[in-house]
Amino acid sequence: MINNISILKNITILYAEDEASLREITLNILKGFTKKQFVAKDGQEGLELFKENEEEIDLIITDVNMPHMNGLEMIKEIKQINPNIPIIVATAFSNTEYLLEAIDIGVDKYVLKPIDMKKLLQTMSQSLLYHELKDLYIDKLTHLPNRNRLKKDLAQTEEDLMALINIDKFSTINDLFGENNGDKILSEFSDNLKKHFCKQDYKIYRIEADKFAVVSKKHDKDIYEFKKLCKIFADNIQKDTIIIDDNEIDLNVTIGIAKGDGNRAYKYSQRVISYARNKFEQVMIYDDSFNIQESFEENIKWVKKIKNGLKNGNFKGFYQPIVDNKTQEIYKYEALIRFIEDDGEVIAPFKFLDIAKKAKLYPHVIKVMLKEALLLIKAKNKRVAVNISFEDIASDETQKFIYEELKNEPEATKLLEFEILESEEISDIDIVKSFIKDVKALGCTVGVDDFGAGYSNFNMLTNLDIDFVKIDSSLIKEIDHSKNQEIIVNTISNFSKEFGFTTVAEFVSSKEIYEKVKSLDIDYSQGYHFGKPMSFDEV
Repeated sequence: MINNISILKNITILYAEDEASLREITLNILKGFTKKQFVAKDGQEGLELFKENEEEIDLIITDVNMPHMNGLEMIKEIKQINPNIPIIVATAFSNTEYLLEAIDIGVDKYVLKPIDMKKLLQTMSQSLLYHELKDLYIDKLTHLPNRNRLKKDLAQTEEDLMALINIDKFSTINDLFGENNGDKILSEFSDNLKKHFCKQDYKIYRIEADKFAVVSKKHDKDIYEFKKLCKIFADNIQKDTIIIDDNEIDLNVTIGIAKGDGNRAYKYSQRVISYARNKFEQVMIYDDSFNIQESFEENIKWVKKIKNGLKNGNFKGFYQPIVDNKTQEIYKYEALIRFIEDDGEVIAPFKFLDIAKKAKLYPHVIKVMLKEALLLIKAKNKRVAVNISFEDIASDETQKFIYEELKNEPEATKLLEFEILESEEISDIDIVKSFIKDVKALGCTVGVDDFGAGYSNFNMLTNLDIDFVKIDSSLIKEIDHSKNQEIIVNTISNFSKEFGFTTVAEFVSSKEIYEKVKSLDIDYSQGYHFGKPMSFDEV
């Protein structure tokens, strides 16, 4: 009886036999027990099939006496490529000297001809120990070596040239087309990697999910030539859509390249990907001048400071005036978060806000901001606007906190405004509609901030029950000498008037800009021309 017969179904074999009738009979039986079969008529053909399909093949069964290249010669060549691949020899010879030679070159087991199929299948079953171990080093979806294999390979060399390739926003593709189609995309993507790089003396790995690695087999390869090769691949991926079940799927990649000992090459190629995305670069070589290590240390420092600052009250609201363009009198203030160092130094949010978001601490910051705004309203009877993102609105915890605070301060809500950040994607408009309805029922005013920055569309404005539109600084800061910006802002202004929204211009930093936005019938202005953000005491 053969043990683990079901596991044999997972094996892909290479079978080499020159005798046609025996090959046909044995192959028909093997087809009933194994997943896939590559068949060769001689050793040379078997070697070529192995080179082309190394990552798929789990086991080799070969005759010895074959034309062009005999079985032992083929085995020697294959063992140079993969010394661990299990090989079973089918031979008519049984003398000890011959079998010792076969063992010396790496043959694991043998069966005598004429082949006893029960014996052969039993021998194959015994080889599955290797198959199980191989799973530790092979990605099951793409049949590429995995992260374990990469780390092991890198540990065996003194210097490596490698690239990490990350498919941009692959989770969105999974959400859009489903995980089954996502797997098909990854399989085809890995095939494209093999076609592009394997013939160029590179080895491909799948690190995890949508991350792949390419390592040069020639450690003296010029890094800039490697970058050109990576750039061609990235351009081809962007240009050529992947077809899955008649769906055209567009992909983009970001590639980080580094050279050095295995640990350093892997670490810095991984880190440079984030740096490349921030710089809007498709392919980037790591350079010590990037100070990536220093930035990580700075991030770690700020995560600790944010946590301690939330406990110790280091976060304070600062308030920038927003003026009526007709009277130039202050109509309201926008609440802006600041971190106050122990020595009194005021730190702007660009230093810590992104870190707070990535460290999942931002919900605590928005809570501080709301409390600070309500404090100013109650203490000084000022109208105050607070920024809120879609992520905040979609968070049940943050929503609950906001509603509780508003219900506890019913007299303050008539002077509180929420500015929904339009520069961040709103993936569920119904959640936003519900939030607007709820806070307006509690007395608040609601508007859209950063309109024109990233995800703008007029249709969204008409679908939301908002009171005002704040026009993004990118459309205002050069409006005094940019005709294109003037046309866009004028369109927004006219559209808003038609639907009853008031308008606010950000980044009004000079008299000339103020005069221009005023002439376009913008209702309010905010910017350094009218005042910088100020502390609670300065308001």
